[in-house]
Amino acid sequence: MADDYLSTGARVGLRPYSLDEADIGEFTARARESVELHRPWLFPPTTARAYARYAGRLIEDPTRHGFLVYERDGGAAEGAALAGFININNVVLGAFRCGVLGYGAFAHAAGRGLMSEALGLVVRQAFGPLGLHRLEINVQPGNAASIALARRAGFRREGFSPDFLFIDGAWRDHERWALTASD
Repeated sequence: MADDYLSTGARVGLRPYSLDEADIGEFTARARESVELHRPWLFPPTTARAYARYAGRLIEDPTRHGFLVYERDGGAAEGAALAGFININNVVLGAFRCGVLGYGAFAHAAGRGLMSEALGLVVRQAFGPLGLHRLEINVQPGNAASIALARRAGFRREGFSPDFLFIDGAWRDHERWALTASD
């Protein structure tokens, strides 16, 4: 599996999403185990069919880049365990060269610093090989863990947007955080 990593840090490695049965099984099992952690902020796929649609969009759509975050030597039989995911969505090139991040840790990995390390790796991918200049994160104000992750990664709060995204049946307020390559 280490050969499949796009990037590695001391404790985590990034791999692209795949439609491999092992990835589907582990991702959906971890998502089901993490429902309590994720709600009401996040709704990752919990079934194989939903994962296939979700991952398929990330794999096929050039305006999206998806990264599975693996804890290296995480105790799984193959030596790594899926810790979370980070996606760059709504990528616009040209003069803008910007993308919007979405992410989630799985319950067994939450609060252990793995996502901080992984977000640093994704930022380097975005500002390096992907050629982006700016990354944005939109976070609901009550999502303290997500705001803390953005802050630790060096993102700055740029503003507040009422009724910004439709999540869980309602329009939700969001804080806007951003980081540029020059930061």
